[in-house]
Amino acid sequence: MTAARHDRPRRVVLVFDTSRPMYGLHGLHAAFRGLPGVEVTAIADPGEATARRAAAMEISGATRHYAEVETMFDQERPDIAVICSRHPDEHLAPIRAAAARGIHLFCEKPLAATAAAAREIAALAAASGIKLAVVHPARFDAAFLEMKRLVESGAIGRPLTVIGRGKCDARGGGEDLIVLGTHILDLMVFFLGKPLSIMADIQVDGRPATPADWHAPTEPVGPVAGDDILATFTFAGGVRGLFESRKGLRGAERPGDTLMGLSVVGADGTLSLRFDDVRRRELKLSRRAAAPDDEAAYEPVPVPVARPIPGAAPPDLSLCGRGDIPRAPMFVEAVRWAAWDLLQAIGEDRQPLSNADSACVVAEMIEAIYTAHFEGCRIVWPSA
Repeated sequence: MTAARHDRPRRVVLVFDTSRPMYGLHGLHAAFRGLPGVEVTAIADPGEATARRAAAMEISGATRHYAEVETMFDQERPDIAVICSRHPDEHLAPIRAAAARGIHLFCEKPLAATAAAAREIAALAAASGIKLAVVHPARFDAAFLEMKRLVESGAIGRPLTVIGRGKCDARGGGEDLIVLGTHILDLMVFFLGKPLSIMADIQVDGRPATPADWHAPTEPVGPVAGDDILATFTFAGGVRGLFESRKGLRGAERPGDTLMGLSVVGADGTLSLRFDDVRRRELKLSRRAAAPDDEAAYEPVPVPVARPIPGAAPPDLSLCGRGDIPRAPMFVEAVRWAAWDLLQAIGEDRQPLSNADSACVVAEMIEAIYTAHFEGCRIVWPSA
């Protein structure tokens, strides 16, 4: 794939309120660094000048600062705006301002706190004709892409069950579902397509959750419920899906022992890969037809790592662990590929690989999990 022709570098700006604390970011402000045909020019940050803003500007290459987003848009006239915040309440306003000016968007996940809000944003982007990339980095990670390729090539036989978990830390349950489960549900859709149906069980302190259990979470992602969630899905071809999150299974005392990730169980074997923001994880394959908890022996799978972008500088892995960038190399590499995909999508007039529509599907899955539990029913997907 070659870069789309453009008569000047595409101007990129950042929207990043560095005064707001966050559990962690995916390094979107570094995504366009070293890519050909782009220039990162400015950052809109309403707070006081801080070391955090200075780091964001140094890492991204931005040279100008604005206090107001709309002023930056009008002065810089960018082609692309990067929405760096993982807080969904910070997405709609800059997206609306960008859409009104025909500015394409590169946005952190989750896109919105509710399915209705996600659909509103998707409709806004569609009506304005802009491209909106919602960055689920696992879609661009070499190991997860190799995992998908192996599943589709028949390496584990007919897929039977896909099993995903959130981090299962202090946010386990409802907050884990929307903050981190978003990655896992998006991977399920990326691998298998939209679910056909959903059922769920949500518990609080060992009892079934009720509507009275809705509460404000640690992060501003809207009300959540449950400290123990098990959701089951059916996908095309008879594939079953499971998502689980339990509060407090993993904490600071076991930082290297993450549960977050995906396993795909097939008739002839199992593929497994953890989603880790601290270190690079191996893709593992069991060639045994036994269930993964019964005599399954795993071996590492080689993953292609050399994926050069034409005309781009090599990814700068020295950024790992610096200035709102996770330590795992996956993020520097994957969000860069997501940025490159958006550039190609603009030039080719197609949707980005991770886009507003796919983000809406995940938001609708989360909403359906709650509906299935509280109404005690099986939710049939509208398009099924």
